[in-house]
Amino acid sequence: MRGRLALRAAAAASWASQKAGRGKGSMIGGLIALKIDPSLMNQLGRGKRTVVITGTNGKSTTTRMTAAALATIGDVATQADGANMDAGIVAALSSHVDASLAAIEVDELHVPHVSDALQPQAIVLLNLSRDQLDRVGEINMIERKLRAGLARHPDAVVIANCDDVLVASAAYDAPNVVWVAAGGGWAGDSVSCPRSGEPIVWEERTGDATGIAYNHWRSTGTSFERPTPDWWLDDDHLYGPDGSKIPMSLTLPGKANRGNAAQAVAAAVALGARAEEAVAAAAAVREIAGRYSTVQVGAHTLRMLLAKNPAGWQEALSMIDHDVDGLVIAVNGQVPDGEDLSWLWDVRFEHFEGVKVVAAGERATDLAVRLTYAGVDHTLEPNPLRAIASCPPGRVEVLANYTAFRDLNTAIAKENRDA
Repeated sequence: MRGRLALRAAAAASWASQKAGRGKGSMIGGLIALKIDPSLMNQLGRGKRTVVITGTNGKSTTTRMTAAALATIGDVATQADGANMDAGIVAALSSHVDASLAAIEVDELHVPHVSDALQPQAIVLLNLSRDQLDRVGEINMIERKLRAGLARHPDAVVIANCDDVLVASAAYDAPNVVWVAAGGGWAGDSVSCPRSGEPIVWEERTGDATGIAYNHWRSTGTSFERPTPDWWLDDDHLYGPDGSKIPMSLTLPGKANRGNAAQAVAAAVALGARAEEAVAAAAAVREIAGRYSTVQVGAHTLRMLLAKNPAGWQEALSMIDHDVDGLVIAVNGQVPDGEDLSWLWDVRFEHFEGVKVVAAGERATDLAVRLTYAGVDHTLEPNPLRAIASCPPGRVEVLANYTAFRDLNTAIAKENRDA
């Protein structure tokens, strides 16, 4: 009875939020529902076959791909907006009460207790790297918490990226692991073994069965090393168990998204989806909450990219088209972004010769200092809309961190409404 009352109160709060023009109201609905009945997540998850998706980067994209792949076998409950803590999860589940499946994005620190509530059939571990140290803490602490959380769910299938040292450590002792060679472009947080503290050694090898070159890693202090993958990929295909070879051409850009798709497919297959249908569904995903979207603003055609930490920025920067007419980089330093922007010095900005770069956002000056030391010719315009307007007419890439991305999308929508 308390759970039903909580759901009715959540629906009323969401309706009021929408009527007041304060957004969709899913978060406030979830918060109110949990205040009324703290056990609501357990109740909503009961009877659902659930996949939990976590990692420092790629959670929202992989969740959308996993939901699409699972939709080939049934109705799926999932977040549409990336709200990955308790209130957002409850809101997503309460909006799809009758769905038999769920693909749920979860913040790394929340995975243990969310898994305890939802009893997932599969847990997807994408990658682990430092992220907002002033708010989240050291990455080795997160790896240990994930490892302990997985130990409480020995029946869950763990879909783990074997190219990420910290993810491999978290999953290494789990009894039911599906290893995916999803790639690992950032190794800055994996210089030492999370189990022994000794150095990690990297060496290039070629797979005996696949013929595909990869970076093998191993610990010098223990027997811990890169596991043999069950799924792997090249530029054109996804390879899986029993010799399967499936063409995979994604709508979304970047190597990281190919790895995300591989893990999404592996998770869907673990729950009973056909691999070919799962690949087709994941490949059709076009954008995630505005990320990778193309927007017209006056004489400029914008492509919107989001990045939130050094590993994410490095991957996003690799997607920049150097033939564009302008690149606007917008950085804020609000609480959701992390107020400590020292991570800017971990990102390689030194490869934008010939591109008009504009530093924007509330912390545009911090970014401009970093660009100056990187030798990047740039201008400074804190207002992102004016920064875009300062670029020559044509195609403009916009790369922003969390609140800068959110606020710019709101400003663009208003600008286009008023035009």
